[in-house]
Amino acid sequence: MRRLWAEAMGDQYPAEVEPFSSCTWWLLGQLVAVLRLAPGGRLVDLGCGTGGPGLWLARALSANLIGIDFSPVAVELAAQRAPTFLAPGRAKFHRAAFDRTGLAEASVDAAMSVDAMPFAADRVAALREARRILVPGGRLAVTARVLPGGRGDWPAMARSVGMQVEDSLVNPDHEEFWRRLHTSWLANESRVRSWVIGPVGI
Repeated sequence: MRRLWAEAMGDQYPAEVEPFSSCTWWLLGQLVAVLRLAPGGRLVDLGCGTGGPGLWLARALSANLIGIDFSPVAVELAAQRAPTFLAPGRAKFHRAAFDRTGLAEASVDAAMSVDAMPFAADRVAALREARRILVPGGRLAVTARVLPGGRGDWPAMARSVGMQVEDSLVNPDHEEFWRRLHTSWLANESRVRSWVIGPVGI
């Protein structure tokens, strides 16, 4: 799977991050600029998966990381990866939902979610929770497809919970990356199926 991702992303593939999302070098650079964390700041990765993007950013920004995911397996894998990126005590991961993070009000300086928040059962509630846990003036960066009206109108949903929308950037390589990846999945269907099904039966 890593090989297929790397081939689809080409020179935009951040190998150390090992993304299973649209996280490219371009996106990591945008997140560094957007989050604007001071050294020692507190960053939360909502829907962290196995932790790659959040860990990379916490190291780049000299931040402390909290990773949250619904999957106990993902949380465990992220915790195992943490020492590769950060000194002991600078990263912790726990299982929680987007709209019930278990974090205290105004307890983090910045929040991020790479291709994960669209899977929230209630997107507005997820954004409301992000606003609750952010300090005043804290910043949230979300990657998602924006569609005007309804559940795809992220700027409108953010404003509805009292957030100020500063910008909405378009990833110039997004569509072509997913086209290449889907093509390679189909070309390697039997191998992908054996990878997905195999570990479940062990």
